[in-house]
Amino acid sequence: MNLLEELRSLDPKQPGNWPWPIKLGAMGLIFLAIQIGAFFLLWQAQNEAIEAGRVEVDKQKQTFLEKKKLAVNLDAYKQQRAEIEQSFGALLKQLPNKSEMDALLIDINQAGLGRGLAFELFKPSQTENFTEFYAELPVNLKVTGNYHDLGAFASDVAKMPRIVLLTDLKVDPPNKEGTLSMEAVAKTYRYLDDEEVSKQKKAAKDKSAKKAGGK
Repeated sequence: MNLLEELRSLDPKQPGNWPWPIKLGAMGLIFLAIQIGAFFLLWQAQNEAIEAGRVEVDKQKQTFLEKKKLAVNLDAYKQQRAEIEQSFGALLKQLPNKSEMDALLIDINQAGLGRGLAFELFKPSQTENFTEFYAELPVNLKVTGNYHDLGAFASDVAKMPRIVLLTDLKVDPPNKEGTLSMEAVAKTYRYLDDEEVSKQKKAAKDKSAKKAGGK
């Protein structure tokens, strides 16, 4: 009798009468089935929970190391911030305050007249463009003169102790007399007083709150 015929002859209701090799094989299969069932019903969920915990531990460890690095370099960061604030303050001092703006506009005008230029347009904007710490005032201007004097005027403006930028430059071809016409926007800046800075910070805060509420 071969193995297949022997298995067919077994009585499933009386496993105690089975030959020992078949009993051992059946026990092995039952044990294997229990292990597979336990893996899918119990161990798989536990393994996933363990893996998730391991990932979380690694994440917390990385966060701790980053905070530790910041804590170790805290004094250096404070010194760097102080240096940045000092440099920023020095730049702000190059900007006029509100009461000095008229004098600055006069200086720009005088720089052109001093080079023999004729002003066809010198019109400061009626509104200023505000940021958190300074305000920008564009001045539309149009001057006429020879090429050398126009270049000297632009150079004089760039060398002013106050910050003035000539933008949107447009130079027309010379006329019959050899005179050129130059249009530009001179952007001047002034720093804000404490009251204006508070208003700008409040406006920025209100804007952020409104944006967050809109979401």
